Amino acid sequence: MLSRFFNRRELFQAGGWLAILPSFQRRAQADPLRIGADIYQSIGVRPLINCKGTFTIISGSQTLPEVKAAMDQASRHYVHLDELMEAVGKRLAEITGAEWGMVSCGCAAALAHATAACIAGADPEKLQRLPDTRGLKNEVIAPAYSRNVYDHAVRSVGARFVTVNSIEEYTRAFNERTAMVMILAGPGDEGPLGTQALAAIARQRGVPVLVDAAAERLTIPNIHLQRGADLVAYSGGKCLRGPQSAGLLLGNKNLVRAAWLHSAPHHAFGRPMKAGKEEIMGMLAAVEMWVKRDHQAEWKEWESWLNQIAASVTRVSGVTTKVLQPESLSNHAPRLQILWNGEELGITGAEAEKLLYEGNPRIVLGGSTGSRRVEPQKSSLTIMPYMMMPGEAKVVAERIYAVLAGARKQPPRSPLPAAVNLNGQWDVELRFVLGGARHKFIFEQSGNELLGTHFGEQLSGDLRGSVEGDQVWFRSSHRYEGTRLGYEFTGRASSDRITGTVDLGEYGEAQFTAVRHQYTQPGGVVRPVKNV
Repeated sequence: MLSRFFNRRELFQAGGWLAILPSFQRRAQADPLRIGADIYQSIGVRPLINCKGTFTIISGSQTLPEVKAAMDQASRHYVHLDELMEAVGKRLAEITGAEWGMVSCGCAAALAHATAACIAGADPEKLQRLPDTRGLKNEVIAPAYSRNVYDHAVRSVGARFVTVNSIEEYTRAFNERTAMVMILAGPGDEGPLGTQALAAIARQRGVPVLVDAAAERLTIPNIHLQRGADLVAYSGGKCLRGPQSAGLLLGNKNLVRAAWLHSAPHHAFGRPMKAGKEEIMGMLAAVEMWVKRDHQAEWKEWESWLNQIAASVTRVSGVTTKVLQPESLSNHAPRLQILWNGEELGITGAEAEKLLYEGNPRIVLGGSTGSRRVEPQKSSLTIMPYMMMPGEAKVVAERIYAVLAGARKQPPRSPLPAAVNLNGQWDVELRFVLGGARHKFIFEQSGNELLGTHFGEQLSGDLRGSVEGDQVWFRSSHRYEGTRLGYEFTGRASSDRITGTVDLGEYGEAQFTAVRHQYTQPGGVVRPVKNV
């Protein structure tokens, strides 16, 4: 801001820096970062108790003590990274039974490096061209159940997805441009379009198969490689409890070595995705510890925590619990579901989840059901103990009990009649934290119920919501590749204008203004469009 008044030469010539330096020093010394148990609080960030599981947005997992020690020691020396990864690759192969392994900058980076290897191999010329894949094999076949938000890591290299829904479609999809088959680990990879069936056909055509097993347990011998996959990618900062910015790629030795060439420190597409010596050795330590950890004892500890929470919350009349067993290797742990009638208790699952998230201590849960708008009588909370720490079960049990026991039944409320009629077409302006967009709504209103279509600049989707008085609320969802973009609009309406906010989920919040669409009749008469 000083540049508004001085250039650097004028400042020093005037000796002005001597006058302002003390104020800068005082500002820097105020509320300094404290390296200790309150490190986050020292900069104004409130930590969470994680009852949700291994999700990157809430920082995955807590690294094991052995991982922390390995990273600290690794930081105290210089080493040649190619030599280091060669040695680590060999050691990962010895531990896991895979042909080879490498450490990446997270699982998404492992997917990108693996895709790059399948497209360009180890050819420096092709390697330099990515993500320009013209003239190269650039198609990735995936069963429909495997399309997901992490597709972006594969597409970023320049790949194009070909989605299939049957073995017949899958078989026909192979051609001279096919570079890879991509499978998302989970319930679907054991069915008719599972890894074993797809890998057998891909092998006949010389096409490698990559499995995304990000949040899964590391199985030894590896279940996905046994089913015929050539490569499998894991997150390092989830169940393995390695560094948060690390991932693991296991499988065919030549493919993994080629993937490493596409990764930092090499000057290729993956250069921005750097795994340093600390992450590499921390990841190796996490895998070493995986085969030493007492997984049965961990499971029993999780069950004891759930029992403690269940005993506490069922003291509230009308509250019951049940234990849900895992359905896949991802976030593989028992969960506790806490159930009640939100209308009778006076609080819904969504309201309880919000109170716990905003309270002190701050608790993030494995989900909720029941809201004032949608089935309040079927309210629930879910506790996932996978990433909870010792001592937290008691805190969680007491907090949930206090929230549910303190609820007060509210008299049923009938929705206010709608004060506006929104039927018709509306022109919409969205204002993001940076930039904007022009969208369109087409509303079909019946009483309080609001239906219709939300058109973006490229995408569109159905909308559903309600109108009470002049208050408007509705949601929409737009499909793109393997993911969906969600919008939740809340605003105030008049006969020709709606203003409010848009919740964009992980992409933050935006402001919006919608104006009833106008059209010009012959003769220059402007009229609103009320029905479409």
